[in-house]
Amino acid sequence: MRTAIVTDSTAYIPQELRDSLDIHMLPLNVIFGDASYQEEVEITAEQFFLKVREQEELPKTSQPAYGEIINKFEQLSKEYDAVVAISLSSGISGTYQSFVSAGSMFDNLEVVAYDSEISCMVQGFYVIEAAQMAAKGAGPTEIIERLDEMKKTINAYFMVNDLGHLQRGGRLSSAQAFVGSLLQVKPVLTFENKQIVAFEKIRTEKKAMKRIFELFGEVASKGEKMKAVVIHSSREADAKEIAEQLQEQYPNVEIEISYFGPVIGTHLGEGSLGLGWYVI
Repeated sequence: MRTAIVTDSTAYIPQELRDSLDIHMLPLNVIFGDASYQEEVEITAEQFFLKVREQEELPKTSQPAYGEIINKFEQLSKEYDAVVAISLSSGISGTYQSFVSAGSMFDNLEVVAYDSEISCMVQGFYVIEAAQMAAKGAGPTEIIERLDEMKKTINAYFMVNDLGHLQRGGRLSSAQAFVGSLLQVKPVLTFENKQIVAFEKIRTEKKAMKRIFELFGEVASKGEKMKAVVIHSSREADAKEIAEQLQEQYPNVEIEISYFGPVIGTHLGEGSLGLGWYVI
C-alpha cells in the first residue's frame, strides 16, 4: 500500500525536509484587510512580523480552502492508495474537520484524518514520524497506532509577550487576558483538551521560561531518548542559546529549533518562546 502524508502549514516543517520525506502541505492563510496570503508559500514568518508592525489591526487567519484540499486529495488518488492527513488542533481551527469532510468524498482513496491536538513543530513531530513510516511501506492503521503512542508523551509549553493577541483572536478567554495584562503576567500556556489554556500565571519572562525548563526536566532527567524543539517568533538567538543549554544538560535529548509562523504568530504575537517534546 502506498500512503501519502498530508499536513497543514502550521507544522512549519522546512520545505527541504518536506521534499525529502514526500510530505504534502496545505497552507493556511493570513489576511490583512483585503489581501490574503498563504503562509509558507506567499509570506514568510519574517515578512509577516514586519507587516504586522506596520498595521494598526491584527490580521485574521483562515484554514486551507476546501477546494484546495479536494484538489490535493484528487491528485494524490492517482498515485496513492491512502492518505494520512495530520492537522493542527481541532480546538483552534476547522482544518481537521475539513480533512475529514474532503476525505469522505473519495471512493478510490482511503483518507484518515488525524487531529494532532497541538500545533507548530510539535505537530511536525507526528508528520515526520508518519512520513518515515510511510516511506517504509506502512499503511494508515500502523501509522495511526504509532501517532497515538507518541501522543502519550508529547507536550508543549510556551510563553507570550502580549496576551492581547490570543484574546482578540478568540483563542484565550477575555478574563484571562485582562488579568494577565493588569498584573503584567507572563503566563505559561499549553494545549489542554485541544485548546490553548493558561497553565500557570507567572510574573516575569525569566521565571516563566525557568518553569518551562523545570517541566521539561521532569521528563528529560529520566534519561530516556527524546526529541525536543525550541520554538520562537523573531528570537532566533535566544532559541539557539536555550537549545545549546538544554543539549548540554540533557545529552539524551535531540533538540532542534523552529519558529511560530504567520498563522500561529497572529495569535501568540512577536517575542514568544516555546518548548515541545516527546519520548521516542
